[in-house]
Amino acid sequence: MDDMDRVVEELCWIDWDDIDEVEQTTRAVLDELAANPSVIRGRLNDLANRPELMGLCEHYDILDKIVLASEDDPGVRVRLHVFLPGYFDRPHNHRWSYASRILCGHYRHYLFGNTELDEQVEPSKLPVLHVREEPVGATYALHHSMVHAVVAEPFTVSLVVRGPAVKDKFLVMDGHTNEAWWQYGAKDESDVEAKAKQMNRRRFAEVTGWLEKWGVF
Repeated sequence: MDDMDRVVEELCWIDWDDIDEVEQTTRAVLDELAANPSVIRGRLNDLANRPELMGLCEHYDILDKIVLASEDDPGVRVRLHVFLPGYFDRPHNHRWSYASRILCGHYRHYLFGNTELDEQVEPSKLPVLHVREEPVGATYALHHSMVHAVVAEPFTVSLVVRGPAVKDKFLVMDGHTNEAWWQYGAKDESDVEAKAKQMNRRRFAEVTGWLEKWGVF
């Protein structure tokens, strides 16, 4: 068991519905990983030899997700997020609670509240209740029911710890079109949808090259 596997094992015992416990425990873990970049660098260098993790890495037009560790039972993952130029979020909640640490760059964080919504919501009428600036070193934890959105500086990098999924779908809202729709987890995606977002090795090499160039790890 290497240091990354040990970290994931520690995270498996969290009560992920207790966001105070999530914040305290994951802050210690994220602090440890940020203070020891060789742990993440070592996992990145070895990821090509871990097809079970490479298969979980995703590439979108405005976001890359690299999965560093995953524990299927209970469903904990450690990921790197790289926000690309043009990134913006539509207000949404999550299928799981999570914690994040900003490693490079920053983003503007909009919180709409712990709101139980459905697709009949009018996004343009959803009020922003709290706004945060998340600079380098900022750490926060978010309950899966919280509706939020971020606007990221290009090439912002965050380290994310996500807990077990507690629901099959989450709601996404577009304030410009006033539309809302459900999005589902990987197990409910078609093969075409899954293949379209899967990060290939060429893209993985490009993103890890950026991280090295920027001195993140």
